[in-house]
Amino acid sequence: MQNYYFDTLIIGSGLAGFTLALNLSSYQKVGLITKQSLLDSASSQAQGGIAAVLSKEDSVAQHINDTLIAGAGLCNEKVARYVIENGKQAIEWLINQEVSFTPDQNNDTGYHLTKEGGHSVRRVIHAGDATGKAIQQTLKEKIIAHPNITVLEHHIAIDLITSNKISSYPDALKCCLGAYSLNKTQDKVCTVTAHNTVLATGGASKVYLYATSPDTATGDGIAMAWRAGCRVANMEFIQFHPTCLYHPHAKSFLISEAVRGEGGLLKLPNGECFMPHHDKRAELAPRDIVARAIDFEMKKRGLDCVYLDISHKPASFIKKHFPNIFSRCLELGIDITKQPIPVVPAAHYTCGGIVTDQNGKTDLNNLYAVGETAHTGLHGANRLASNSLLECIVYSRAAAKDILNQAPIVVPELPVWDESRVTDADEEIVISHNWDELRHFMWSYVGIVRTTKRLQRAQRRIELLHEEIDEYYTNFRVTSDLLELRNLVDTADLIVKCALLRHESRGLHFSRDYPETLSQPKDTVLDYD
Repeated sequence: MQNYYFDTLIIGSGLAGFTLALNLSSYQKVGLITKQSLLDSASSQAQGGIAAVLSKEDSVAQHINDTLIAGAGLCNEKVARYVIENGKQAIEWLINQEVSFTPDQNNDTGYHLTKEGGHSVRRVIHAGDATGKAIQQTLKEKIIAHPNITVLEHHIAIDLITSNKISSYPDALKCCLGAYSLNKTQDKVCTVTAHNTVLATGGASKVYLYATSPDTATGDGIAMAWRAGCRVANMEFIQFHPTCLYHPHAKSFLISEAVRGEGGLLKLPNGECFMPHHDKRAELAPRDIVARAIDFEMKKRGLDCVYLDISHKPASFIKKHFPNIFSRCLELGIDITKQPIPVVPAAHYTCGGIVTDQNGKTDLNNLYAVGETAHTGLHGANRLASNSLLECIVYSRAAAKDILNQAPIVVPELPVWDESRVTDADEEIVISHNWDELRHFMWSYVGIVRTTKRLQRAQRRIELLHEEIDEYYTNFRVTSDLLELRNLVDTADLIVKCALLRHESRGLHFSRDYPETLSQPKDTVLDYD
């Protein structure tokens, strides 16, 4: 068994994890663990870009207003102002890291800015239509070259190690001391000791049958923090991206919001544009409205998909602005310069998460959460397009400053992982069957449109899955699939509990039993029992 000791342990290798590691590495020994390779994250797949006030035609007040409108009354205005006011500095940090954004000499910023749904002006800076890939690849080179950063790929965190598990530790000092991690390559559990631990594990979209997120988005950080006693908030607000490519071989390929921002039109199979019937902003309405409109039209007409058409634009324009989307669609036999793109909604972003303060601190001392796994209050009931990567950078830099200002805690020798009373699993098919069952009933019962009866059905099935998985976890050695399923079931339980507590429709949560919006917006906060 191999053990590790770091000043700060970062779990997750998306933009939040990378930003934090690079901002700490000049002063600390940093460990960064990721359950696949360094570039396997939702950040790497981000296409559209980062929203920030960069142009003279824009203002902080406008960006805040757009964020608050999209958030349907639940955004924390103080948090929105903090993030947006630090937006330009965040972009400048990326530029200083040598990220190559798409230039535009006709723009007062020197960079091309695009417009996405919910934005009143062009403010989304991007690198073609593969912004996340460009950013993550650039930062990855700096991560792997830095002598103070130790990268542990193919490691999946099992659980946080908290002080209440150490009999010799003072009861008054409730804190996180590190984590247990499964080395997937060696099939061994290691103990990772750290003065500070940061969850940067992304969201939980893989709890649904259809998702735009990578396979790594299994709610690991949210579930681990919940089991460690942290509060979780607003998990009912799961953002469904309106336009995921509908193709049997596409594997959840996302069609960027920017396609609609640059003039793409949503159409029925007969070519009719339907968005003007649902919202005066048509294709540029916020994502929750567009996703519900597509869902409505598909169910009303018995359609497998709708179509996103940008073929009326010049072919040269399409190839220049959307080279990645053009190439991928062409591989699948769809020429988007001549044909519409078949699309369906898919689970995309977790707006709720672990409750944190403005420095990313959780309820547990020495435990932080940043990025999609955290609930900062920025997104409210619906995330404004391209605000997520901005939040990653701003909050990770804030967390780094806070960590560096903290006096190191005394960390005792931690207990090793005990598997003396378990055996190898004899029926691993149980895991795959439970995984499939969970994702199907979450899609059917806890999707874009919900009812109390559907939520209660989902809750009963989750209770049964919990019992089976707890028994399995107790008796058999851990595997990556088991750990992810355990986290997904915990996360699904939190989503359903939050949804049942919200007796209204707001933002991403639409209930047929409670179609009205209450006059007083309120967060749904769950305290660990």
